[in-house]
Amino acid sequence: MSQALFGPIVQIGHVVADLDAAVAGRIAGLGQGPWTVFRGSVLNSHYRGHPTQVTMDVALAYQDGVQIELIQQRGTDASPYIDTTGPKSGLHHVAWLVDDLDVALAAAKARGLKPVFTATSAAVRVAYLNSPVEPEILYELIEGADMRAMIDAGIVATADWDGTDAIMEIDMSGSGAA
Repeated sequence: MSQALFGPIVQIGHVVADLDAAVAGRIAGLGQGPWTVFRGSVLNSHYRGHPTQVTMDVALAYQDGVQIELIQQRGTDASPYIDTTGPKSGLHHVAWLVDDLDVALAAAKARGLKPVFTATSAAVRVAYLNSPVEPEILYELIEGADMRAMIDAGIVATADWDGTDAIMEIDMSGSGAA
């Protein structure tokens, strides 16, 4: 029996400098797709104890039942996606879905994990945590009413994907432009 606290990993997140180039590269080089791109997602958040608002573009695809997330932050607000030299790039986090973020955070803290970023949007609540043993690795907990259904639909879409209609864009900014 698995002793994993939060069950299976559902997502692997990457921070990228150019979301469109990263998506195109994943389609051409790896055959990953189809992608759903969310433009202008806003997270009301706290990073290392300080309030911040992060705006980003996010692309999601699936491979072998795992969600692949590409993140490009817009702007320079403090966040786990930027460091003192500018935007980060590369593998960023692994994530789990949880039913209750507060309960999951309490369980993680009891095991020595430290929250470094908490955020809410219209669709989800998330927390990034790290371990004193491996502080450079981030672990994400995701609470969202429809997240499991969205992931399941993405997995089905990937299984049925014929290589056409590789990118669907959704404007989250409210401006109507995508």
